Amino acid sequence: MDRQPVEQKLESLRRCLLRVTEKCPLDAASLVRDVDAQDIITLNLTRAVQVSVDLAAHLIASRDVPAPNTMGQSFEALALRVYPR
Repeated sequence: MDRQPVEQKLESLRRCLLRVTEKCPLDAASLVRDVDAQDIITLNLTRAVQVSVDLAAHLIASRDVPAPNTMGQSFEALALRVYPR
């Protein structure tokens, strides 16, 4: 497995989560009033999920397991087949 794409995706995930942390207000009422923060948080959470799915797909492709059909199945494959407990 090529480590460079994994490391790049992990860095992208780290940046997304950092933006969420930076822009997340202390309480829900503040978030309701701050549309820009809502947009930044939503965008970065969406990106974080997609990067996580991409990472899962990359890891699954390096193993001899069937390709998942859904995002959820990507994580199930990691948990159950690729890296069993």
